[in-house]
Amino acid sequence: MTATQETDNIPHHLIYSGSFQRRCLMIGICILLSFSVHAQKWPFELWHEGKIVLLQGDTLKGLVKYDMQQDLLQYNWNDQKVEAYSARKVLFFEIFDVTVHRYRQFFALPYTTASEYQVPIFFELLEEGKMTLLSREALENRTYSSPYYVGSYTRIVLVYKYYLMGEDGKITEFTGNKNDLLDLMGKRAEEVEKYIKANHLRFDEKYDMAKIVAYYNSLFGT
Repeated sequence: MTATQETDNIPHHLIYSGSFQRRCLMIGICILLSFSVHAQKWPFELWHEGKIVLLQGDTLKGLVKYDMQQDLLQYNWNDQKVEAYSARKVLFFEIFDVTVHRYRQFFALPYTTASEYQVPIFFELLEEGKMTLLSREALENRTYSSPYYVGSYTRIVLVYKYYLMGEDGKITEFTGNKNDLLDLMGKRAEEVEKYIKANHLRFDEKYDMAKIVAYYNSLFGT
C-alpha cells in the first residue's frame, strides 16, 4: 500500500484537524525520545582516561570506570585484567570525561549514612574553599507534561545531589532550597544573591552551583 492509499483510508476531517496533527507530532516525539534514551551513554557507563590514588599510596594510570551507586571503581591498564576497588581502598581518582570535555575529580570521604554508620563513599569535588561543594549522581525516572496533548511522558535523566562541607570537615546534604544555602552564607548572603540574579544561575544546574559557591569563597579570598 502506498502512502497515498494509506492517507485515503483516513477520514479527511481527521487529516486536516489540529488534533490529528498534534497526535502525529506527539508520536514522533515519543519515538525520538525512545531512540535518545537507548542511544545515550551515561558517564558511568564509559571507560575514561584517568588515574587512581589508593589509600596505601599507589598511583594507577589507565582506563577508569566508576559506579557511585555501589561506590566502586574499575581499573584497566593496557587492556589487561580489570581490577575493582571499593571506596574503602581509594583516596582519590581523576578522569577526563569526554561527555562534558573536562577533567573531574573524586574523593572517598567518610559520610554518616541513614543507618548512622560512617563509611567512605565517593564524592565529586566541584568547588573547594571556605565552603566546599561536593556531588553524587544517580539516574531517576521523571515525568514531564506535554504541550501537544493531554497527558505526560516519562524519561530517565541523570540527576545530581549536592553536599556542602564546612571547614570542620562535616558533610551535609544540600536540601535544594536557595534560602537554606544563603542562610549558611551569613553576612555574604545578599552579595551572593545579587551575583546569582545578575548571572541567571540555577540551583539545579551542576556547574551553576559550582559558580555560586566559588563566588562565595572568593569573598574570603579563597
